[in-house]
Amino acid sequence: MNRVEQPIIGESQAFLGVLEEVSRAAELNRPVLIVGERGTGKEVVAERLHFLSPRWDQPLVKVNCAAISESLLESELFGHEAGAFTDAARQRAGRFERADGGTLFLDELASTSLAVQEKILRVIEYGQFERLGSTRTLEIDVRLVGASNVDLPDLAAQGRFRADLLDRLAFDVITLPPLRERREDILPLAEHFAMRMTRELGRELFAGFAPAVVDAMLAHPWPGNVRELKNVVERAVYRLPEADTPVDTIEFDPFASPWRPVRPSSDAEGMPDPTVEPIDLRAWLDAQEKRLTEAALAAAGGHQGKAAERLGLSYDQLRGILRKHGIGAKGVRTSPHSG
Repeated sequence: MNRVEQPIIGESQAFLGVLEEVSRAAELNRPVLIVGERGTGKEVVAERLHFLSPRWDQPLVKVNCAAISESLLESELFGHEAGAFTDAARQRAGRFERADGGTLFLDELASTSLAVQEKILRVIEYGQFERLGSTRTLEIDVRLVGASNVDLPDLAAQGRFRADLLDRLAFDVITLPPLRERREDILPLAEHFAMRMTRELGRELFAGFAPAVVDAMLAHPWPGNVRELKNVVERAVYRLPEADTPVDTIEFDPFASPWRPVRPSSDAEGMPDPTVEPIDLRAWLDAQEKRLTEAALAAAGGHQGKAAERLGLSYDQLRGILRKHGIGAKGVRTSPHSG
C-alpha cells in the first residue's frame, strides 16, 4: 500500500486535539466521518484511524468517489457478476469485499448518488449487499470511514445527501483545522518538506529559510492547506540557484506571469458609475491601488524592487503601499537590489 505524502507533524493545540480524537475513535468499531477543507490531511487521518485500530493488520482500502464516474462507482464499490452490464466480461469483487475485516475509506463522499448512498447505508446497518447482476446476498465486516470537504448536513437539508446515512456516519465526526488556524505547525512542516526535497535532489544540505520568507509563510492564508505548503516549499527548494544558500525567494502562485492568459474585458468593466448611484471614490481608488500592487508583485515573482518599477514607484513608495494595505507579498526578495 502506498502511504500518503502528508506527514503527521504538528505542535499546535488544534492539531494535537485532533490526534487525541483520532486515538479515541480508533478503538471503536463504528463509522467515522472526517471533515475538512481540501489539503488538510483527511486521508492521513483515515490511515491513522486504521493503524491505531484493532484492524491494523487487515486491509485498508481507499476510494476517491469523485474520481469515478457515477455509472461505474456502484460497480467499483460493490462488484459485479459476469454479464451484469456490457463490459462485464467476468465476475469482479468490489472495494467493500476487498476491505472485508479491515477499513474502507470513502473520500469525497458527497459526490455519491442517492442510490449508492442507500446501498452504503445497508452495509453499515446490516453488513450485507449484493453485487451488480446478482441476487445472492453477501455478508462482510468492514469499518467505514468517510470524508468530505463540504457541509453534509446542509446537503442533507437540501435532499442531496441521505439524512439517515449521515446519521449513521456521524457516530463521531472529526473536523480538521485549516493550516491558517495552526500557525505553529507551518515552519515544522515547511522544514520537513524542504529537507525531503533536498534529499530527492541529491543535495547534502538544506540551509534554511531567510527571515523574510519565514514571515511571508506565516502571513500567507494557505487556502490549499498542507498540500499547498508542500508544493510551495518544494518549488522554492528546487529553484535555489545554489544548494548551500538559504531560501530567500518564495512563490505562492506558480501561475504568476506577465504573460498569463486572461479573460478579455473592456476597460470600463467593474468601474462604478456615479451617474447611476453614489460611490465612495476614495475607497474605490484604494481598492484599485491594492489590486494593482498585488498583481505587480505576482508578475515580478515577489521581487519588490521589480514590482516598484512596474508601477512607476520608488522602492520606498511601494513599501509604504504594502504597509498601508497590509499586503502579504506573493513572493519575497530581501532587498530591492537582490537578483
